[in-house]
Amino acid sequence: MTLLPSQQAVPPADYDEPYDDAPDSGRTPPYDLDAERTVLAGMMFSPQAVMECEETLQAEDYYLPAHQILHSFMVARYAKGLPNDWRLLGDALEQEGLLHQAGGRIEVMKISNAFETGATARHYAEIVHRKAVFRRLAAAGVAIAQTGFACEGTVDEVLAEAAGQIATVAEGATSSDKHDFVLPADVLPAALLHIEQARTGGISGIPTGFADLDALTQGLQPGQLIVIAGRPAMGKSTLAMDIARNCSIKNGIPSAFISLEMPTTELMLRLISAQGRVGLHHLRSGHLSENDMANVANALPGIQAAQLHINDSEKTYSSIQSKLRRAKAKHPDLGLIVVDYLQLMRLGGRRPESREKEVAEMSSSLKMLAKELGVPIIALAQLNRGPEMRTDKKPVASDLRESGAIEQDADLIILLHREDAYETESKRAGEADLIVAKHRNGPTATITVAFQGHYSRFCDMAQT
Repeated sequence: MTLLPSQQAVPPADYDEPYDDAPDSGRTPPYDLDAERTVLAGMMFSPQAVMECEETLQAEDYYLPAHQILHSFMVARYAKGLPNDWRLLGDALEQEGLLHQAGGRIEVMKISNAFETGATARHYAEIVHRKAVFRRLAAAGVAIAQTGFACEGTVDEVLAEAAGQIATVAEGATSSDKHDFVLPADVLPAALLHIEQARTGGISGIPTGFADLDALTQGLQPGQLIVIAGRPAMGKSTLAMDIARNCSIKNGIPSAFISLEMPTTELMLRLISAQGRVGLHHLRSGHLSENDMANVANALPGIQAAQLHINDSEKTYSSIQSKLRRAKAKHPDLGLIVVDYLQLMRLGGRRPESREKEVAEMSSSLKMLAKELGVPIIALAQLNRGPEMRTDKKPVASDLRESGAIEQDADLIILLHREDAYETESKRAGEADLIVAKHRNGPTATITVAFQGHYSRFCDMAQT
């Protein structure tokens, strides 16, 4: 039987005397030993109580390590269909070499005497859980205070770490039984609304601006991690900016664009070029015709009014996470996040033993952040040289560079391919393939769009 780290400790000699597991705070953390004993007693007498308490509590919720051991042991026996009578429990603990750590046979008997009725176990389990949440909150506060006094690391990294600690407490604050099964009647209205939107030609998520892609995906859904990947110079940033531009300028939905590759000035030139249909090279050189100037003037009001929040100063995941959490708190209707691009990020702080593990951790963290914020996150990614080794040069999902975890974590993978990037005389000049290589919620497909590189934009073929 595998024990938690806290279960390795032998309880204090005076079993009834609580001990201070947060000495730096100068206070004894919240606890209720009587409630803990009552819960354990109920679990000894009632299989129903074991089931209810397992839904409400984790072993780590108990203050005393001995109680943690007893909880884990009884849950394991219940799963095997074995009774938890205190005598049988004591024998089983002794056989496993855990009886002393569980307080001894006499203590197990004393706990059994705390039994009232099986119906009270859930009530006392809620008390134990509540005390555990307060203990974790106090411990997080002490850790945050120590970090503040240490004055080490960047402000954003420190704030991200503090927010992460509070978020961890918050995630465990609600008993698991509150997130129980739901009945069809509970979710049927949302499903019917989705059907009605699809039937009338609407979409349920954030529109990308590409008709066929929206028809396939029903838009980008909250909590999704969308990976747009391609070889260098294929147009990944341009495609991502097109989606963000459509989101914020055309549909008025706030979005955030984190650029680790290009400065904001370069992104703004591309945005003006795409929105105003003005040649990017003309904007850079300043050689603008009167028609170009008129197009720029027409594009500026929409750009200036757009809630498209751009940041090019952050490089670590921790600082990016902190920025995005603050952005979501400030703009609750934030609808889309773009990170350009994944392999340029670093975790910040500790470094995993390999770059592959670092990318894997950032990939899974972005997926969790998307779920936490309830926003689709587009992460751009670089492909390895696999496509160039093939005759048709077309990429596949396994070409994702540095980590297969990206492929695993993504809900939607779009591989960007342009035939004219390899063959200048290609018959498909000006066309691009959006290869939907993974679609967790639907079919895959290859969607052809137009690439207007001189305007720094992609668009539907019908718009050319």
